[in-house]
Amino acid sequence: MHHLYTTCMTLRRTFHGFILAGLMATSSPVFAADLEDARDLMEAGEFVAARAQFEVLARSGNADAEEWIGVMYALGLGVARDDERAFEWYLRASMKGHPGAQSGIGWYYELGRGMPAPDLVRAYLWYALSAIGGDIDAPDSLEALTPRMSAEQRARAQVLVDDYKVWMYPFR
Repeated sequence: MHHLYTTCMTLRRTFHGFILAGLMATSSPVFAADLEDARDLMEAGEFVAARAQFEVLARSGNADAEEWIGVMYALGLGVARDDERAFEWYLRASMKGHPGAQSGIGWYYELGRGMPAPDLVRAYLWYALSAIGGDIDAPDSLEALTPRMSAEQRARAQVLVDDYKVWMYPFR
């Protein structure tokens, strides 16, 4: 009897494994196609349709879609320009390790857009994380920002980078 139970449980796990593998195999290309479709809509100037598609993907946790919604709010594409909302969308993607969105967050902190004042320490933090993540423009942003910071600000920023790096990019 125990052998029959074990065999049934093994078959059940195997069946669920096949189902899960099938879903994973089909969901990634579908999401990629949907993202490409939404980008194509953006390029065609169909911002409302693009945003609707990005929002579906964002609800599924797609960081690229979250960043694109941030871009739309930052530039006022199909929506009223809103720095606070743009920042929040960039932040969602940034916390998932999206280097482009991290660079965007750094820029918002550097300029103080959508917030009471610039914060160079946090700008440095997000530019540094973006550079670690592979954003090609982030090192230039760091190079331009660093001379404007005091030694104390750079030291505080580095502490934050060290805190985030081990969590966000543990193998880099």
